[in-house]
Amino acid sequence: MAKRGGFPGGGMPGNMANLMKQAQKIQRQMEEQAKEMETKEFTASAGGGAVEVTVSGTRQVLKVKLDEEVVDPDDIEMLEDLIVAAVNEAIGQVEEVSASAMSKLTGGQMPGMF
Repeated sequence: MAKRGGFPGGGMPGNMANLMKQAQKIQRQMEEQAKEMETKEFTASAGGGAVEVTVSGTRQVLKVKLDEEVVDPDDIEMLEDLIVAAVNEAIGQVEEVSASAMSKLTGGQMPGMF
């Protein structure tokens, strides 16, 4: 009678245990990375530095700084656009750092999950 394909011994308890240990290690590292991100700040500007926005590693806006020259009561829309651009740029920095850190932790094995 031919043997069926599969894993020797009918299972993979050793491999499963190693996978669980690896998953737990990655989870701990991810928790450490999340704590580290909470302490980081990311700053971006728009309009040649006329608008500057600082966000936390948890994507919370911490500070908005405006040059007086950019505050024009007759052109509020431009100011709004500059603020949006600066906020989006700062959040993009957070996303980049987070994705890079997750890629390092997972060895690139879980693309698109973070």
